[in-house]
Amino acid sequence: MRILFLTENFPPETNAAATRVYERALYWLKAGHRVTVITCAPNFPHGRLFDGYENRWHQVEDMDGLRVVRVKTYIAANKGTVRRSLDFVSFMVTAFSAGLFEEKPDVIAATSPQFFAAVGGWLLGAARRVPFVFELGDLWPASIVAVGAMRPSLPIRLVEKLELFLYRRSAAVVALTNAFKANLVRRGIDAGKIAVVINGVDIWRYAPGERDPALATEWKVAGKFVAGYVGTHGMAHALTNLLDAAERLRGDDSIRILLAGAGAERDALIADADRRDLSNVIFMPPQPKERMPDVWRLCDVALVHLKNSPVFEDVIPSKIFEAMGMGLPVLLAAPSGEARAIVEEDQAGLYVSAENPDALAEALRRLAGDTGLRRRLADASHAAAPRHSREHQAQEMLQVLEKVIAGEGHSVAPLPMAKDRA
Repeated sequence: MRILFLTENFPPETNAAATRVYERALYWLKAGHRVTVITCAPNFPHGRLFDGYENRWHQVEDMDGLRVVRVKTYIAANKGTVRRSLDFVSFMVTAFSAGLFEEKPDVIAATSPQFFAAVGGWLLGAARRVPFVFELGDLWPASIVAVGAMRPSLPIRLVEKLELFLYRRSAAVVALTNAFKANLVRRGIDAGKIAVVINGVDIWRYAPGERDPALATEWKVAGKFVAGYVGTHGMAHALTNLLDAAERLRGDDSIRILLAGAGAERDALIADADRRDLSNVIFMPPQPKERMPDVWRLCDVALVHLKNSPVFEDVIPSKIFEAMGMGLPVLLAAPSGEARAIVEEDQAGLYVSAENPDALAEALRRLAGDTGLRRRLADASHAAAPRHSREHQAQEMLQVLEKVIAGEGHSVAPLPMAKDRA
């Protein structure tokens, strides 16, 4: 099978979409399929090119056997609306153009939340008469309204109409959560064409281990209980709540909150922590993908945090599964929804309500003071990881692509639920 995949984010970027597409594509390659990824020069989230890359019209590289085609885009940081929209639209145009000159694939797929990547994928499928699969990574534009980046308006309603058009015209939709599928069905999309492929973790990349003493000393966490938030510092994550919790914990010098990553809110969070003199909060800059397990091993608990909005009841953050792979207890602070159900069913951690700093601080005190509880949660978390493996996810996505190529995109559902996997 010849697979052409459009994604604006791809390694060496390390956000969830980049990691998901890359790790899954490697399994497709291993299964004997030919995979081409059309993406842009890496620049997320700061809007600055990574070292060694240029923003050229067309450049091709081999990444672990994957053919990666990078196209020129209007580069913007991951903040604001107008410039980011120009970034998204420019990728749609240049990715579509590049795809016209690639070997004709058997199927084309594209992933959101960079919504216009999906528009480009559908246009390319129509132009080349190849079926298109829409991977739904986020309910966009609902999510940008939820974080306050845009208000409900005529442009938003027009984009929502385009969103529904794409769902209807795609050969199949692959949703990352059951709640996403339920949302589409309520809005009139045929349930039979929507498969649910929940996010996962590459188990061999993420495994428990001892703290690196040098790294622990460098970041001043040796001998401390460390609650780690590892990932994008964006509007959707409401990380000011972590600072509020840290303020309530400042009297306990044994506890540290580590925030590792980048994003639109990072500079403001650092300034806020400095203003409050929060010496128990540590900010680590984004790290290369290969170093992420070492960062996780600094942590005793994985923090997973989302803004208090009904939109985020439908979201399952991928860092939950990375934490499971690392054998870490999960402390989930988010709206009650599918993510909470996974953590509690797997007995992999604790849940507190979203943007509730008192509850978050109390949960951190409890975990810091009860090593037996941490051990039980860590063991259950690690035991659950194989049920959410990236390899299973890759196989499930392949089932969808194969059915679409066979003209059976209307019947891609149901796939096995995550809890039913071996």
